[in-house]
Parts: sequence; C-alpha cells; structure tokens
Amino acid sequence: MANKNLNAAKVAKKDEFYTQLSDIERELQHYWQHFRCKVVLCNCDDPYESNFFKYFALRFNQLGLKKLICTCYNGSPVTGNELAFHFDGFDDDEPKKIAYKVEITEVKDENGDGAVDLSDVQYLLKSDRNVLSILKTGDFRSQECIELLKEADIVVTNPPFSLFREYIGQLMEYKKKFLIIGSQKSIGCKEIFPLFQENKIWWGYGFKGAAAHFFSPYEDTATAGDHKKDMIRVSGVTWFTNLEIPKRSEEMDLVCRYSPDEYPRYENYNAIEVGKTTDIPFDYPGIMGVPITFLDKYCPDQFDIVGSNSSTDLCKMLGVQPLGQDWINRYRAAGGTGHNTANMVRIVYNDKSGKPKVAFQRIFIRNKHPQASC
Repeated sequence: MANKNLNAAKVAKKDEFYTQLSDIERELQHYWQHFRCKVVLCNCDDPYESNFFKYFALRFNQLGLKKLICTCYNGSPVTGNELAFHFDGFDDDEPKKIAYKVEITEVKDENGDGAVDLSDVQYLLKSDRNVLSILKTGDFRSQECIELLKEADIVVTNPPFSLFREYIGQLMEYKKKFLIIGSQKSIGCKEIFPLFQENKIWWGYGFKGAAAHFFSPYEDTATAGDHKKDMIRVSGVTWFTNLEIPKRSEEMDLVCRYSPDEYPRYENYNAIEVGKTTDIPFDYPGIMGVPITFLDKYCPDQFDIVGSNSSTDLCKMLGVQPLGQDWINRYRAAGGTGHNTANMVRIVYNDKSGKPKVAFQRIFIRNKHPQASC
C-alpha cells in the first residue's frame, strides 16, 4: 500500500516525521513575497533542531521577517540533540526535553564573516537569554500556544498527522495564513473538504510524485521504491495553504472530447466518471468525477468544486442513497468481491464492459466555461 507508513502513524498516533530542509526550500521559494514584515510561527517544531526553524532563521533578513517564533513540546525526542540549553531551576539532564519557545526579532552576522549562518544563530540562542523561555506543555492547543498563534501572521510547519483536522480547524478559527504539510486523503474529512469548495484553502506545489522522505524513528514499511537511508518514505502527502500562488490562476489545457462511450455515467449520481485528470473533456457541461490529484491542477476560474465521495457524510451531502440489495446482487454476479453491503452509501457505475464498479475516491467538478464541440 502506497501510504502504509502514514496510515500506520495515524492509527498509532505516531507523529514524529521531520521534514528535510531541501523540501522546505523547494516549496517556500514560491511564497517569499508573503513574508515581508510578518510574524512567522512554527508551532510544531523544535527550535534549532527543526529545519523549519533553520530555514527562517537563516533567511530572516532576506525575507524581511518581523519576528520568528518557534515552539517545542514536553518530551520531544529530538529537543536538545543538536543544541542543548540549560534553564534555571532544572538539572543538567532535564532541559533537553522540556517545552520552550524561541522568539527572534533580528539575526546578525555575529562572527563577522560576511554572511548569516548557523553559527550566528547558535551564538544568538546561547548568548541572548531573552529569546528563550519555558512553556508549560508546548501543545499547540494549550492557551500559551494559542496566544502565540494570535500574534502570528503566517504559520509554517509539519503538524501531527493524527491531529491534522484539529490543527486545520484551529488555524481557520483564528483566521491565520498558513503553509503546512498533510495527507492528501484528509480532503475526505467533512470538516476539511468544504474549505476546498469555498476556496478557503488549496494545495501548494507539493512533493515529487506526492511522496516525501522524512527523518523519523519509525520503521520504513512502504512497499514502493525510492527509499533513502535512515529516512521513511510517505506517499500521498502535500502542502496545504491559503497563501495565493501563481499556479492558482493557471488553467488546464483540455484536449479530450466528450463521448458517452468513453465516459461512463454513474448509476446513482448524475455525473460522469473521468479516470484521469488529463482526460477531462473540454466540452462537457455537467458534473464530472475526477481523481483527488485534480487539486494539483485546480484553477478556481476554470472549475467549480461540487462535492466528493470521500466519505459517507460527503456522499450523503450529494444526495447519494444506499447501494441497495439489487446492486449488490448484480455486483456479486459479475464477480465483485469487495466489502460492499446494501446499506453502504457509495457512488457506483458500470465500466465499458458493463461490469458494476465502485468509484474510487473522487472530487466532483463542473467546467465553468465548456467549449462547444465541432
């Protein structure tokens, strides 16, 4: 299974996935214009150990940041591994794993070598005790961290996968701009999908092949290739944001013409099945079911997002009814072996050979400006 590592992490509430600096650099290059004179918060990161912290600390002056705030939580396994701090009132062995925050308002060339590098950041953290302070828990849901969130203009981090819905909900509640990493499948959550429909959030530029390699203490159990030593490969992840980026205004070039023979119609929902995003017909005026990876190409000026079948709740919002025993009988008679029962709410269709099929995870869209067929 392509996202086996991610699914296992969600079930076990294992959330230690540390993002590579190169991946952060590759994505953030598209957002520089948003950061000038802004307060940036990295609230699921370990000051200094986190590559998000390193990215913003090293580019503090280039980006023209007003302030950088970074927090870690009690017991974080990586806190103090690269740079340990001593706080008054704690024994020498304790400070490594306690929650604390770093607040930076300037980064200088402390060693006079003509450039700001990690040695300058280390010197700042070690010599200016005003930038460091202890937190009670460091949990992003705690009141102390909510106060930091209120101060921030933009949040950039890799939040816990198991708490992604709650994390997104908090960002929306406090009306924050953000750029965060999450599972593509989270769009199936009834709390998150409407945000895409309303153009309140969207996908960023993403990872190559929608797969990322993270530093992690867990075993890499993914069956796909492209493994890296001492890292864990996680498929089906991307960047979520509400910061405007150029790709949002880039319309897709549609080259396929609609034909009833090529595009099956769903049996229990008034739409057609489009198996690949590249196969979206330019001349179809109705609703189309497309793969969730469509969101990589989504332009709100070109398409409306109508709904999704990613969960029972979302299917019901579309008015989809349970499968019924008649469909189950036809499905079994045609050799279908999937776990489907009469009371399940799923969107179905017959493929080109007439065989009953359950639709994969789909987003339902409508072309705002379909072209007339010649």
